[in-house]
Amino acid sequence: MPGSPYTDLERPPLSAARLRRALVAPYGPWTRLELHAETGSTNADAAEAARAGEPEGLVVVAERQTAGRGRRGRVWQSPPRAGIATSVLLRPGEAVPERGWAAVPLTGYGWLPLLAGVALVDAVARLAELDAVLKWPNDLLIEGAKCAGVLAETAPGASPGQPPAVVVGIGLNVTLRADELPENPTGLPATSLQLAGAAATDRDPLLRALLRSVADWYDRWRTAGGDAVESGLREAYLAACATIDRPVRVLLPGGGEVTGTATGVDTDGQLVVETPEGERHLAAGDVLHLR
Repeated sequence: MPGSPYTDLERPPLSAARLRRALVAPYGPWTRLELHAETGSTNADAAEAARAGEPEGLVVVAERQTAGRGRRGRVWQSPPRAGIATSVLLRPGEAVPERGWAAVPLTGYGWLPLLAGVALVDAVARLAELDAVLKWPNDLLIEGAKCAGVLAETAPGASPGQPPAVVVGIGLNVTLRADELPENPTGLPATSLQLAGAAATDRDPLLRALLRSVADWYDRWRTAGGDAVESGLREAYLAACATIDRPVRVLLPGGGEVTGTATGVDTDGQLVVETPEGERHLAAGDVLHLR
């Protein structure tokens, strides 16, 4: 049947009902899940909902994005049902007394994309049984090739004085074939779980595992008041990050670059680079691992 999601049997569609049953009730903070056959951008959908006053916990999933975005405005695209494209809406600046969560200051928000990266590594290791690492801040690499990325954006509060929300988008290549892989403008090759020899490429359990891991880490981080050290998030990130102790060149968002050795990640999630001119703490940038 033309246009049917079942025409490619290697890429069955996701079931919104099954995902809702598995996630929304037992796994806070998820409160509502939207599944689209096609949308422009899951991040844009979640941000629009945030501006309209949607509470924390919305999960937006798309079988295909037509205007997906990566970092620095790059296009992120994938064939229908060949990957995971999801965005979650979080409101860390709002206290949740029933969970024992105090409001997290804005200075802590920078840990959210790194948190998503740690959750990605957890899910890929557990379900796909692959060794994956992170390139700061949050690209997931398998054997040196990019398999996933994270894009976090803030959305203004729906009312005056309301803290901004954070939309965290995650794109994971699952069953892309070699001729379907995107080109990376920084020269890093791309891969997919299937090409890397994953033990499992069923997107339903992969998505569940990913969202559960995000929820678990978010709970730990919120319970610690947004303290990445106390929650164990910084330690987990450093253990997963292949950028540390490597020579790097960092392309800065406003132009220019920094070259040196990445020596760590500070308590704000910034990359620490030792350069001939001294130590630099970088909040954003494209990292190139140098040999």
